[in-house]
Amino acid sequence: MSPVRNQVELRPVDLDAMLGLAHPARTVWAFVQTMDLAPLYARIKSAGSRGGAPAIDPAILVALWLWATVDGVGSAREIDRLCERDDAYRWICGGVGVNYHSLADFRTEHEAWLDTQLTRSITSLLERRLVTLDVVAQDGLRVRAHAKASSFRRRDKLAELHAQAQEQVRALKRELREDAGASARRKQAAIERAAREREQRLAAAVATMDKLQRKTPAQPKAAKRSKQSPGDEPPGGTCTAAVKPEPEPRVSTTDPQARVMKMADGGFRPALNAQLAVDVQTQLIAAVAITNSGSDMGQMAPVHQDLQQRYATTPQHWLADGGFTKLAAIDELTERGTQPVVPPPRSRNPSIDSLAPKGTDTAAQAQWRAFMTSDFAKDLYVWRGASVECANAQLRRRGLHRFNVCGMVKARAVLLWHALAHNLMRMRSLGIKPAA
Repeated sequence: MSPVRNQVELRPVDLDAMLGLAHPARTVWAFVQTMDLAPLYARIKSAGSRGGAPAIDPAILVALWLWATVDGVGSAREIDRLCERDDAYRWICGGVGVNYHSLADFRTEHEAWLDTQLTRSITSLLERRLVTLDVVAQDGLRVRAHAKASSFRRRDKLAELHAQAQEQVRALKRELREDAGASARRKQAAIERAAREREQRLAAAVATMDKLQRKTPAQPKAAKRSKQSPGDEPPGGTCTAAVKPEPEPRVSTTDPQARVMKMADGGFRPALNAQLAVDVQTQLIAAVAITNSGSDMGQMAPVHQDLQQRYATTPQHWLADGGFTKLAAIDELTERGTQPVVPPPRSRNPSIDSLAPKGTDTAAQAQWRAFMTSDFAKDLYVWRGASVECANAQLRRRGLHRFNVCGMVKARAVLLWHALAHNLMRMRSLGIKPAA
C-alpha cells in the first residue's frame, strides 16, 4: 500500500485529551495555581473599562517559563515556536497566542516576585513539617555570562566608545526631529533606541571602571629581593628584582557586571557566580544568590544570613566545601547558632595538621577544629555532595550553562526560575503536593 496524504480527515480532538493525565506539565500548572499571582495581575493596564489590547494571563506566562525550564529550553523564541507545535506548550497556552517579546520581558521583569514565591513555597513546606532546614548545604557554580571575552576594554577605549555613542545618539535624535515621514520616524526611533541603550551600557561600564579603580588603585607591588648571593649585593643597598606594574582592569561593554573567572575546566571566561543553599534532607533549594566574585570565600555568611531572615529559622549544621572556609565566617555562623561543617584550609607545609588547634584561634574556631575531627562531622560532610552537588547537576542538565541576559538582577531572575522548577520536580519525585 502507498501513502495517501491528500485525504481530508475530520478528527474531533481537544487540547486536554492530547496530554496524558500524568504529564509533568499538569504538575506545573497545578503549582502555578497555588502561587500568589495578584502582584502580576495588578500590573496589567488593559483591565476593566480601560482600553488596550487584551493581556495574556500571567498564569500562562509563569507556567510556560517553568515548564520550559524543566524542559531545558531557555530561549523565548524557541518557546514561541514550541507553542505552535508541541502538545505540552499548546496545552498550557490553551489557545492563547503568545509572542517571544512578551515572553522575554516577562522572564526578567519579576525578579522580586520570583524571590517571594521561592520563600512562600519553602515556608509552606516548613509549616507542613515536610522540610526542616536543620542541615543546609551550600555550593557555588560559575555560569558563563552573556558577555564575550572580546567585549572587555580598558579605560581609555571605554571612554572613546562612550563618547562615540553619545555623539551617535545626539545625531539620531536630530534626524528623528527633522524626518517628516511616519514610517521612517518609527524606523529611526528604533535605531535611536538601540543607540541609546548601547550608550547606557557604555556609561555603566565607565562607572564600573571608576569603581574598580577606586577599590584597587594601580600601585606597583613591593620590590622583591633578588636571588643573588650576599657578595653580589651592590654597596649601600639591597639588590631588587624588576617589578611589573599591576595590570589595568578591564570591563565589558555589553555586561559591565560580568567578571573573568576560572571555570571548572581550568579555563578563564566571563562569568557570574551563582550560590545555592539546599536542604540536605529533600534537596530543595531554599535560597539563591548571584555575585561577580570569582571566589566562594566570603559567600557563606551572607547566604546563611539570608536564609535566617527568609524563614526565621537557624540551621543546626551548615555544609560547604573548602572554597568557602574563612575563619571570620566560622565565628559568625557559630555566634548565630549554627555549626559550620567545612574543611579547614590546607597548609603549604605537609607536616602541619590543619585540624590541630592554633594559638591564634578564637573559641569558636577551636571548637570548629575539634568538631571536624569527629566521626559525626565526617559522616555529615558526606551529605554535601549528595545534596547540593546533585542540585547543581540538575540545574546544569536543564541548561544552566550560560546566562543569555545581561546584569546580575536579570541573571538572578533566571536563577530563580531554575530554583522554582527544580523544587517543583523534586516535590513531584517526593510525592509532595503543592499547598493551596
